[in-house]
Amino acid sequence: MTSLEIINTYLLSVVLASLLANFVISLYAVFFKPHYIKKVIALTIFGDTANTFAIFIGYRRWVGQNPSRIPVLTYLNPEAVEEFARLAVDPLPQALVLTAIVIGLAVILFLVFLGWILYSHYKTLDMREIRRLRG
Repeated sequence: MTSLEIINTYLLSVVLASLLANFVISLYAVFFKPHYIKKVIALTIFGDTANTFAIFIGYRRWVGQNPSRIPVLTYLNPEAVEEFARLAVDPLPQALVLTAIVIGLAVILFLVFLGWILYSHYKTLDMREIRRLRG
């Protein structure tokens, strides 16, 4: 292995480890933090981490190829199509991430509106206090 491949593997491992740490920290905050705004922020971070993880899954390393060469299909023959299919990034995770971003935005706006309603009704966003006030 060349030093560039070792560095590339190391950096990909660091990204994967940081994504897993983000998953754990955001899930902890969603389940164990009592303040509503902190829960919404943690849920936003969780969604962004899931989107980044989906993009990470769709990544393809260019083994043995010139990384400065962009996989673009410029002419149509069987060899070029085979090389393009081998080098091009899978578009399915990208489409899923775009859809997840739009759905995540709608969910976050709903949760912010729900927090506004909670605050106008209970005059607090602390979930322990809301649970106590509900009886």
